[in-house]
Amino acid sequence: MRIVRLYRINKVLLEHGLDDLIPAKWLPWYARAMRHSIFWVRNKHKGKSAGERITLALQNLGPVFIKFGQMLSTRRDLLPPAIANELARLQDKVPPFSSDAAQDIIRQALGLKDLNELFSEFETSPLASASIAQVHAAKLKHNNEDVVVKVLRPDIRDTIVADMELLFSLANVLQRWLPDGKRLRPVEVVVEYRKTIVDELDLLRESANGIQLGRNFEGSDALYVPKIYSDYCRSNVLVMERIYGLPISNIDALLTQNTNMKKLAERGVEVFFTQVFRDSFFHADMHPGNIFVSTEHPENPKYIAIDFGIVGTLNREDKRYLAENFIAFFNRDYRKVAQLHADSGWVPQDTNIDEFEMAIRTVCEPIFQKPLAEISFGNVLLQLFNTARRFNMVVQPQLVLLQKTLLYIEGLGRQLYPQLDLWKTAKPFLENWMKEQIGFTAMMGKVKDNLPFWSEKLPEMPDLLYDSLQQMKRLPLQQQRAHLALLQEQKKTTQTTHLSVVGATFVLISAVLPLYDLSWYFPAISGVVGAVCWYLAWRKGL
Repeated sequence: MRIVRLYRINKVLLEHGLDDLIPAKWLPWYARAMRHSIFWVRNKHKGKSAGERITLALQNLGPVFIKFGQMLSTRRDLLPPAIANELARLQDKVPPFSSDAAQDIIRQALGLKDLNELFSEFETSPLASASIAQVHAAKLKHNNEDVVVKVLRPDIRDTIVADMELLFSLANVLQRWLPDGKRLRPVEVVVEYRKTIVDELDLLRESANGIQLGRNFEGSDALYVPKIYSDYCRSNVLVMERIYGLPISNIDALLTQNTNMKKLAERGVEVFFTQVFRDSFFHADMHPGNIFVSTEHPENPKYIAIDFGIVGTLNREDKRYLAENFIAFFNRDYRKVAQLHADSGWVPQDTNIDEFEMAIRTVCEPIFQKPLAEISFGNVLLQLFNTARRFNMVVQPQLVLLQKTLLYIEGLGRQLYPQLDLWKTAKPFLENWMKEQIGFTAMMGKVKDNLPFWSEKLPEMPDLLYDSLQQMKRLPLQQQRAHLALLQEQKKTTQTTHLSVVGATFVLISAVLPLYDLSWYFPAISGVVGAVCWYLAWRKGL
């Protein structure tokens, strides 16, 4: 199965002429020879641009590759504009599947004989079609509310499972043979990604994520989360309030309605850091196809988020280390950044902190006090990767989703307001968060959180204290007995050793004596004594 899928991937890449995009000087001779040997697979899209060919190839390869293209589409600093524009089509313009099949799935999932039982209107043409599901507009019959119905693509699970098995095999090969394999931990990264994308196939989980995110931002001026109709949600169907907003990628429409782009970009940073550090629960699929802007109050713009299939969480330790790293970075305290990486185990404990600090300073210092438009993040990422490799920095799989989301946020900020000062916007938020985590108020909050646990354990404390005191009272006697037992054991071991040595000596003598002109009973007696000593040593060792 994996071999067949690998052949199909190579076939699709070659049929779309993607091998032509790689300079010949980068390909080793055996790669060129292998390409010529597959002579029956030819480029079928010679008349199309590079961006069109890449987009079509990713579409044909399925959701795992489409999501990779979605992420790339936000990186206009890494890709030529023509390719980035084509990849942007992957965000919500993947070819749809049959409307009849979608309606059959909805009827079976909700136990309906006809869609008219639940919907007064249902549009057969999908509003949007993405890599894993497509969306149809509808109107609920009982309250006349406009909704969208998300339907999972049929048989999508089998495709994703096959692709993930192939990625897992490739990751194993990379981890074993690449010089940086163990440090990059590709197997663990793929395992983390597999869990994430498989979770996305369960729309009940997505509905729960959406409800949680909506509760976290209830009444917020920065982000609106549509209402989820959980009564009508199943593992392959989700019903949600229909929103009316402008796609975040439609910059011309945003400018036409006089949207405050600076405030919109700053609120994007605020929303991200709020999700990560306040809630420890963040939308991890924030590509432009999932983000809209409300048309109300363009001078005070509000984001609208959809598609909650992929969310990320951070534990308290990772969150604190990240916040401290960000603040130290914003303060240009590279020494602390280096020390935090060592303390957290992200670099080996024997790392030379002075050299590590200087390497971080070399990469980061040139990008400070510059707007996004003047920063080459492609160059920065390359330098950071080289620094990580030089100091054996270990990839943290639990942070891969966060890193991907940061790429999305930075890409959106670059499109919306290139003059955004990312550092100036984020620093006050993180400093306030750190203050909330330290001090009397934070301590009282932790006490309050742990109060139910301690109120349950408090009645047991006198008995536990009494038992502990009793054990301490008996401790000297127990230690004395343990010491005597140890001495006895040592004495027995010594005696066993001595008897073994003596026995070996007498057996050796019994073997040597026959060489001399002596009576036979001398070696016999010596052998018997040796055997008796060995027997006594064996008995003492029991």
